[in-house]
Amino acid sequence: MIISGKELAASLKGEMAAQVATFGERYGRVPHLAVVLVGEDPGSVSYVKGKAKASAEVGIRNTTIRRPDTITESELLALIAELNADDGVDGILVQLPLPKHIDSARIIAAIDCSKDVDGFHPLNVAALWQKQPCVLPCTPKGIIKMLKAAGVTISGKRAVVIGRSNIVGLPVAKLLLDENATVTIAHSRTADLAAVASQAEILVVAIGRPRFVTADMVADGAVVIDVGVNRDPESGKLCGDVDFAAVEGKASVITPVPGGVGPMTICCLMENTIECFLRKMER
Repeated sequence: MIISGKELAASLKGEMAAQVATFGERYGRVPHLAVVLVGEDPGSVSYVKGKAKASAEVGIRNTTIRRPDTITESELLALIAELNADDGVDGILVQLPLPKHIDSARIIAAIDCSKDVDGFHPLNVAALWQKQPCVLPCTPKGIIKMLKAAGVTISGKRAVVIGRSNIVGLPVAKLLLDENATVTIAHSRTADLAAVASQAEILVVAIGRPRFVTADMVADGAVVIDVGVNRDPESGKLCGDVDFAAVEGKASVITPVPGGVGPMTICCLMENTIECFLRKMER
């Protein structure tokens, strides 16, 4: 079974659009997402366009604020302070990566945590690990939704997460733990990584290396979630961290790249924006 994140995201966005359509009458306005784009990195520009398109589909107001990559850290902090103070803005997202002269951690920490739709603010991260209400990071949230939509039982399963980033690896491991999986976090320094991976009933791969996971690393019948987005060094086409062609025959469930986890990440960003809006409106 191939899980189409594209199809699932389209279905969920339809449900969100119906929900948002009631907000004008109920609250007098719709949720407002402000996206800050610094510079002209082609990947970042493409992602920001995708976010604007999804916002339009769901009925969320989207403002993209573009700044040159010569912006200073203090100027960017001042812009975030303005957005924090603007009661008409419900969600703030600063597109990463930022230019090298800007401290990304400082910028993320400056965002009002109640408007942090990426779920990266230190207080949201702390709340996640303490099982407190928080904004969940979009990609891990999307992965859990995909597993559930595919009818995968998570509770009691052996899950292996390859990758330990703050954005995907660590938070998805925590969400799998919260669903009662037994979780191993593996990474580039793990001894005999293939043996560890091949024990997984659920394998989540977010290591950022094209076609890194091969068939010998995957157990028969495993559920394989591929988070990677890479350029294939041979064909130049988009590919994941998993060798899809080799692994598809062994896996019971697998996500493709593109069209797998990516669309669900943007879908969950829309959901987070709505949640931040509703928490504000119901305070």
